[in-house]
Amino acid sequence: MVMIYELLKLVLDVVFFIMILHIVMSWLITFNVLNLRQPLVAQLWDGLNRLLEPAYAPIRRMLPNTGAIDLAPLVAFLIVIALRDIILPRLLLVGI
Repeated sequence: MVMIYELLKLVLDVVFFIMILHIVMSWLITFNVLNLRQPLVAQLWDGLNRLLEPAYAPIRRMLPNTGAIDLAPLVAFLIVIALRDIILPRLLLVGI
């Protein structure tokens, strides 16, 4: 049981840091610190979008339309934190 917990925690930690990278990179692109015309930046941004879009799409369908503000990354980020820090540890305690 502990091994499964550790593996799930590792996966959620990796997802957490990928989402942090995506959020920070989106801010840097918005404020013109990074330029999408640079090949490395464009490839990294495209890869992160392709990786995270399957998680964001169902959340976007459930959220109301807020115009230019995309709340899907925030909701997904909160879900990952809740799973990693609240739900998963309690499941481990129940399983022991």
